[in-house]
Amino acid sequence: MMICPWCGPTKTVLGAALASSLLGGCASLAPEHVRHVPVTAPVFDADYRPDGEIVASQLSYRDWFIDPRLEGLISIALENNRDLLAATARIAQARARYRIQESRRLPNLVGDASAVRTRQPLGVNPALDSGDVEGAPAAVTFNRFDVGVGVSSFELDFWGRIANLSEAARAQYLATVAAQRAFYLALIADTANTYFEIVETEEQLALAEATAQSRREALRIARLRLDNGVTSALPYRQAETLLTQAEQQLAIERLDLARLRNQLVVLLGGGVPPGLPRGLSLAAQLDDRRLAAGLPSELLLVRPDIIAAEEQLRAARANIGAARAAFFPTISLTSSAGLSSNSLDGLFSSGGLGWSFGPSITLPIFDWGAREADLNLARALEVEQVANYDRTVQTAFREVSDALAGRRYLAEQIETLERALLAQERIARIARLRYREGVADYLEVLDAERNLFNAQQQLLATRRAWLQNRATLFVALGGGLEKAGPFEED
Repeated sequence: MMICPWCGPTKTVLGAALASSLLGGCASLAPEHVRHVPVTAPVFDADYRPDGEIVASQLSYRDWFIDPRLEGLISIALENNRDLLAATARIAQARARYRIQESRRLPNLVGDASAVRTRQPLGVNPALDSGDVEGAPAAVTFNRFDVGVGVSSFELDFWGRIANLSEAARAQYLATVAAQRAFYLALIADTANTYFEIVETEEQLALAEATAQSRREALRIARLRLDNGVTSALPYRQAETLLTQAEQQLAIERLDLARLRNQLVVLLGGGVPPGLPRGLSLAAQLDDRRLAAGLPSELLLVRPDIIAAEEQLRAARANIGAARAAFFPTISLTSSAGLSSNSLDGLFSSGGLGWSFGPSITLPIFDWGAREADLNLARALEVEQVANYDRTVQTAFREVSDALAGRRYLAEQIETLERALLAQERIARIARLRYREGVADYLEVLDAERNLFNAQQQLLATRRAWLQNRATLFVALGGGLEKAGPFEED
C-alpha cells in the first residue's frame, strides 16, 4: 500500500501548481505559424491546356500504369528497396523522439520502498551515546522500513518552453513522415522511368538486330554482284559500312541494357523474381487518359515534399519560442509522501506518515550571451526554412509545368515522327528499287537506309520520353500513394 503525495495538506497547493503548469504552455513565445505565400504564378501556362479530368492525388500507381509487369516491379520496389526501409526506420525514430519530448510536459511519478538494518556504534552517534553508564552496550542495532511515492523535479511550463520543444518534435516527426511519402513517390517514378528505358532499349536492340540481319543479306547480294562483275567494289564496301554501323549499335544497346537491368536490381532491392507477367511495348502503353493540372496552390496540400518543408518551418518557429522562454525563470517542484517505521508490522500505522514538498526557481542572470546566441540561431534557422519552403514550392511548380509542356509537345513530336517514319520507309523502298533497276547508285540506298534507321530510333526514344514524362507528371501532381498503406499515423 502506498500513500498518494497529493493527499493531506498539500493537495490544494500541488493541484493548483499542476493546473498552472498544464495551462502555462498556452503562453507560447513562438511566432505564429502562417503558411508562407509561394512565389509562383496563380495558374499554369494556358498553352498546356486543355486539362484532363483525372485527379492524380486520388489515384494509386496501380490505377495509372497499365503495364502489368511495371505494376509488379513497383510493388516489389516499395517492399524491398533499402533506402525506403531506411526512411521507414527514420519515421520510427522521429516518433520516439516526439513521445520522449511530449512525456516531459507531465509529472513523472516514482515509487520507492526500502528495508535497512543498521548497526550504529554509540560513540559515533552522540544522540545514542549512553554516557558512562556501567554495562551499557557499545553499539545498537535497529531496522528501518520505508515506502513512498513522489514526483521527480518537474518544470512548470509557464513560458511554453517545454510545449514548444514538444511542438518542434511533433513537427519534425510529421516532416519525417512526409519525407518518406516523397521518397515513396520518387521511388515509383524512378522504377517506372528505369523500366521504360529498359523496354525502349530492348526494342532498340531488336531493331538493331533486325537491321543487322537485313544488311547482312544486302552485303551477301552485293558480294554476288561484285563477283559477277555487275558492280564495282564501291557498292560492296558501302554495304559493308552499313552492316558495321548496325553491329556497333547492337553493342551499344546491349551495354545500355545491362546497365539498366543492374540499376533496376538496386531499385528493387534484389533481382527480378520469376513469374511476373509479360510487359507491353512502348506503343501499347501510349494511354490517352489526361490528368487535371489544377492550380499551383493545390500542390501545397498534395505534394509530400512541400508538406515536409512546411513542417520543418513549423519546427523552426517552435524552437524560437523555446529559445525565448530560456530568458525567463525556470520554476520546478518536487514532492514526496510515504511511511516509515522501525518495524515492518508498524509500517502502515498512521503515525509513520511523512511528506515533503518543495518548489524551486532558477533565474538566469549572466551566461556570456549563450541564450542570445541560441535565439539568434533559432531565428536564422527559421529564415533558412522559409527559403527552403519557397524553393520546394517553386521546384514543384517547375516540375509540373515541365511535365505539362512535355505532355503536349512530346505528343506532337510522336505524331510528326510517325509521319516521318512512313516517309522514310517509302524513300528506302524506292531507293532499293532504283538501285536494282540500275537507275541510281548504292550511295542513294546507303543514305535512305541510314535515315530510316535513325527515324526508327528517334520514334522509340520519343515514345519512351513521353511515357517517362507521363509518370513524372503523375508523381509531380501528388499521385501514387495507396489509399491505405504504410503512412497511417497512430
